[in-house]
Amino acid sequence: MDSNPYRHGSNFVDLLTSQQSVFSLVEETVPEDTPAERKERRMWTLVEDMVLISSWLNTIKDPVVGNEQRSGAFWNRIAAYFAASPKVAATEHRESTHCKQRWHKINDQVNKFCGAFEAATREKTSGQNENDVLNRAHEIFFTNHRKKFILEHAWKKLRNDQKCCATATSKNEGS
Repeated sequence: MDSNPYRHGSNFVDLLTSQQSVFSLVEETVPEDTPAERKERRMWTLVEDMVLISSWLNTIKDPVVGNEQRSGAFWNRIAAYFAASPKVAATEHRESTHCKQRWHKINDQVNKFCGAFEAATREKTSGQNENDVLNRAHEIFFTNHRKKFILEHAWKKLRNDQKCCATATSKNEGS
């Protein structure tokens, strides 16, 4: 007799029954995380953001090493600098990948806001002060990106950095 479960005489139920043992093996090998085993996502605080920005600025401006380093080594140096700061000594350790991900989020949002600030500066009229321009930049950012800019502390620290200004200016000149 033919032992093939997929023979023409089999019906669909027989086919499913024959494959059930395979699926039960797969289900048994998938580990389930209990709520106690999952790590909770920690939000970055304002102090941690500022230390991360300082770490990044000090690392990119290091005249000894310069830019002759691999990405992994670069972010490991930033993470080490971050961890060595007494301002974040009481907080839980952040890995270099965490620092890299947070930096890219900060950098992206700050660059977009630099563009909005440049646009607001070009629209500045007589009698407007710096706060008026800043408020207009927030309005432009919200109009363009449909969300509020919440990293003003980072922008204030980075706005005079050469890379931030160059990025925003080059993006605005091209459009």
